[in-house]
Amino acid sequence: DITTTKVSVIGKDELEEQFPRPHVAVHVNYVDGFDGINLLVIQTKDAQVIADLMMGGDGTGGDENLSEIHISAVQEAMNQMMGSSATSMSTIFNRFVNISPPGIDILNLSKGEGKLPDEDVFIQISFRLAIGDLIDSNIMQLLPVPFAKEMVSILMGGGDTDSAMEAAPAAQAPMVAAPPVQEAPRSQPAPVYEQPV
Repeated sequence: DITTTKVSVIGKDELEEQFPRPHVAVHVNYVDGFDGINLLVIQTKDAQVIADLMMGGDGTGGDENLSEIHISAVQEAMNQMMGSSATSMSTIFNRFVNISPPGIDILNLSKGEGKLPDEDVFIQISFRLAIGDLIDSNIMQLLPVPFAKEMVSILMGGGDTDSAMEAAPAAQAPMVAAPPVQEAPRSQPAPVYEQPV
């Protein structure tokens, strides 16, 4: 279960306070439709639960450190999530959107470990993720501000506020006419045969 998102602005220097412990960071580049990067950050213990579930476990197993197999499992889970996100974005923005295979690493900002985009400020999109009674946590996406602005501009039709309001309906997903409904042929009643006595 995923809740609705909360959007805020966060500086790079504030991220260390947000991530006092190591987290798993999955980064995805947009290769078609947009020019930007999307960084998805989850707690290490949540990544362990997801990996254990994907490997046929009950979600309670897993070591303190993620093995290569666990990292591959989390990478595939995030690949599925981001692939679904790219498909939804294609519909919303009415353009083909494609992403690169996700990369994954451990984000430990207190020790200077992990890669972050070379930006001073990010748009933070956070939401609550619950998986049964195994995970009840917050997941967050970090978007570079220019990328977020580009998305908003396209969604609003580009240009100033007045023209954006006029162009907003055009930015919606195209309406596809449903095929005409054909009436099914009426079936003839099946013949009744008398059984010999």
